[in-house]
Amino acid sequence: MQDDFLEGAGIDTLAIRAGIHRTAEGEHAEPIFLTSSYVFASAEEAAARFDGSSPGNVYSRYTNPSVRSFEGRIAALEGAEAAVATSSGMAAILATCLALLQSGDHVLCSRSVFGTTSVLFTKYLKKFGVAVDFVALTDLSAWQAALKPNTKLLFLETPSNPLNDVADLRALAAMAKQQGCLLAVDNCFCTPALQLPLTLGADLVIHSATKYLDGQGRCLGGAVVGSKALIDEVLGVVRTCGPSMSPFNAWVFNKGLETLRLRMDAHSANAQQLAEYLHAHPQVERVFYAGLPSHPGHALATSQQRGFGGVLSFRIKGERQQAWQFINATKIMSLTANLGDTKTTIVHPATTTHGRLAPEEKQAAGITENLIRIAVGLEDIRDLIADVERGFGAVSLV
Repeated sequence: MQDDFLEGAGIDTLAIRAGIHRTAEGEHAEPIFLTSSYVFASAEEAAARFDGSSPGNVYSRYTNPSVRSFEGRIAALEGAEAAVATSSGMAAILATCLALLQSGDHVLCSRSVFGTTSVLFTKYLKKFGVAVDFVALTDLSAWQAALKPNTKLLFLETPSNPLNDVADLRALAAMAKQQGCLLAVDNCFCTPALQLPLTLGADLVIHSATKYLDGQGRCLGGAVVGSKALIDEVLGVVRTCGPSMSPFNAWVFNKGLETLRLRMDAHSANAQQLAEYLHAHPQVERVFYAGLPSHPGHALATSQQRGFGGVLSFRIKGERQQAWQFINATKIMSLTANLGDTKTTIVHPATTTHGRLAPEEKQAAGITENLIRIAVGLEDIRDLIADVERGFGAVSLV
């Protein structure tokens, strides 16, 4: 999906130039193609478009120039042959599963995934005869032991949400290859600016474009990236079932991608400083950020990531009461479950993002009542630290 003249280009060039398809008008900025359908020059051309013998647009549920531009750009950034865009990150995961799994198949999933991802696997896929087991993200022996003859997909996030656990992608890719199954990696926290799972052996990369790919909390969207053969299967689901990305959202995401590397470096720098500050704070039990040398995944993250990202979490001394007191006292940070925004966001995972999990599932995933997640934005770090201190000042000590 990449133009030949961009072969070997750097990430900043690809983020700005890949996927551009200018019209006869010669516009410099990409247009938005807000159309549901397309006019054909003849009945013969319409027939050829519909049967696939002639390339071109058919219907915006699955072919749209704005969406195609975004798909080309994210594929280029991930170093992939192809990509398909979806209406949300969860739609990307669902479309992947519908395309590549069938009744009787087995999925092995990390325990450390977004709460809604867990619900999708445990509540909905099981209805259609797909078995799912969960294992600890960092325990390679547990992954190996849980494999079955019918295992078709290994699914994980790395770094994980919200504890920043780091998976050994090279080892898991080798395991999947030996098993004859696929490895799909949710690359939401790092984006291609910081991590390239396909180069480490993964078969598919999943994105919630809603997060860092947009970068300003404006639109919902998702993407699946990988080989053309696999993406064609996922595209078939999007074409038939309809979880497609809107042209306007695709245009917004293309604008976000243009500054992706710059933003991710800035997010990482701010998060590193805040993590170090929290690590030394007397009211903090533990900080979860792979950029800290004390984090068990620090060395692995250093070997497979270019940076550590903008999301951290920490356990405040106390329980839910103290966590809520802290959150309620902050003024600059936005209390919302989204992440990847220029604005810093804060949330209590146990009662929001992971609130639908059963108590035993929360315990297994490390989601405690005193856990707070901060997705560090691009504000002045001094102001963010002052806001954190405002939070600590409101906490009744236990």
